[in-house]
Amino acid sequence: MTTMEAAATREIPYVSAVAEAFAQLMREDPNIFIAGEDVALYGSVFGVTRGLLNEFGPQRVVDTPIAESGLMGLGLGAAATGLRPIIDIMFMDFMGVCMDEVVNQIAKMKYMFGGKAKLPLTIHTMAGAGTSMAAQHSQSLEAWFCHVPGLKVVMPSGPYEAKGLMVAAVRDDNPVIVVNTKTILGMRAHVPEELYEIPLGRAHVVRAGSNFTILATGRMVSESVKAAELLAGEGLDVEVIDPRTLQPFDTETVVASVKKTHRALVAHEAVRFGGIGAEFAAQIQEEAFDYLDAPVGRLGAPFTPVPFSPVLEKEYMPGAEKIAAEVRRLLGRQA
Repeated sequence: MTTMEAAATREIPYVSAVAEAFAQLMREDPNIFIAGEDVALYGSVFGVTRGLLNEFGPQRVVDTPIAESGLMGLGLGAAATGLRPIIDIMFMDFMGVCMDEVVNQIAKMKYMFGGKAKLPLTIHTMAGAGTSMAAQHSQSLEAWFCHVPGLKVVMPSGPYEAKGLMVAAVRDDNPVIVVNTKTILGMRAHVPEELYEIPLGRAHVVRAGSNFTILATGRMVSESVKAAELLAGEGLDVEVIDPRTLQPFDTETVVASVKKTHRALVAHEAVRFGGIGAEFAAQIQEEAFDYLDAPVGRLGAPFTPVPFSPVLEKEYMPGAEKIAAEVRRLLGRQA
């Protein structure tokens, strides 16, 4: 294999794709720095900042106290005064500690200054169950932030998306929350070595199909592809769409798919009630009601805290089998 061929087929884990994006962005722009709990000496508890301290030093890779409100205030002030900070919140659950800074300050500053303030702040965090970290370290709370004007929210589904969306987020002059899913950090896929951007606000058709549309977020994208492959054996041709950016949401791509397939299911790992899937389902029925042959389905986790027990947690989490079962139910089919 030639060097060019090796580069074209290079596969790296999701966690390495994030770390590579950070390093390359920091080499490109000296105004970028990373701050968070255990991001420097430890390289973060998930390994996404490993090696950065040695290359960039403690002024640009900053270990902070366990004080999310102060950490988020640091990011706000730094962004407002000309830097481009990346603030790492170890677990998405901990966003509750700094909600005032995020919702009442960061999201609103540009609006309250008549559009004159620039706030190039990236908030990076980890969500999702499946690692036996229990109820306070396993939630998917992306719907909270999609509801707040002034924030952009992205949720990568794999290594390629993780790097490209991170680059777009950090280069954006507005606050962007990047939500990674813990259980797919080891997923491997092709990731170009060079810096590249995946535009925010554009969905991606991961798998083309003609009979049914599944709109899935984060880990549920790969689970939906597995479900589509299961259903292909039953004569169904399922299209899978990854929105990539939850806010702003690419309604146009999703509606075009539903107009073709006439049926849709929205799947996410977060609790089903009040999840972002409800908004997506509402937009589908508003824009494509006359094309629907069945109600828009929604699949998410049950309305309960995430169990610590691995057996209960496995039952709690949506996956390919549950997605396939819900598609069959919407079509009136038996397994």
